[in-house]
Amino acid sequence: MQQNELASTFLRLVDIMDELREKCPWDKKQTIASLRSMTIEETYELSEAILQQDWQHIKEELGDLMLHILFYARIGKEQQQFMLQDVIEHISNKLIVRHPHVYGDVNVKDADEVKRNWEKIKLKEGNSSVLAGVPAGLPSLVKAIRIQEKAKQVGFEWDDKAQVYEKIEEELEELKTEVNRGQKNEMEEEMGDVLFSIINYARFIGIDPDIALEKTNQKFIHRFQLMEQEVIKRGQELSKMSLSQMDEIWNIVKKEKKLNSNNPNHL
Repeated sequence: MQQNELASTFLRLVDIMDELREKCPWDKKQTIASLRSMTIEETYELSEAILQQDWQHIKEELGDLMLHILFYARIGKEQQQFMLQDVIEHISNKLIVRHPHVYGDVNVKDADEVKRNWEKIKLKEGNSSVLAGVPAGLPSLVKAIRIQEKAKQVGFEWDDKAQVYEKIEEELEELKTEVNRGQKNEMEEEMGDVLFSIINYARFIGIDPDIALEKTNQKFIHRFQLMEQEVIKRGQELSKMSLSQMDEIWNIVKKEKKLNSNNPNHL
């Protein structure tokens, strides 16, 4: 698509958004507050499509999110806060300023150095802390990843993964001690330390722990539902079975899925 065609397509969507805001009763009543939960939902739908590598749905969900961006920009204009052009101009200028290795004379050797420069620039822009840019509302697991990544950019980082694994073992021992003592607040604190250390280890070995956990969630759901189906075939009820009986069926289902699948990523 040529640049003028892309511009024309984008402006068509802007016009549609404006027309809906002016003529559709539902669109007319929306506020930034009412849109917020829907935007979060659309973001999760995009995330799911990405995990499934479903390009058709990725395309569709990106369109939905783009519509939300235009919706917020339209409301911003109505409230005399900002224009769509301001949104685009702001991100364009920020990208240029934060990529001096592309738009200036700074030399970098790799992506890690780009990140380090990025954090230095943000501090110069007025951020009071390296961690100031981590949104408070992020899910805890994702927030932990972002905190660790940002701390790394100023050198607050282990030297190698063996040290990180040792930290997991140390935190597990501390958790075990507090479990034996039976104090809930202390157990909660140590469990948080264990989880934080495991997330850090995942990052060290190049694994996104959020994606890894979601894949395990989906795998568990899939196998559990197959187990439920098998129990029904046998004329039994899960609630009336012992754990050992359920575990036996679980292992059968797990084995059958491995034998029947030629796809290495199969659940």
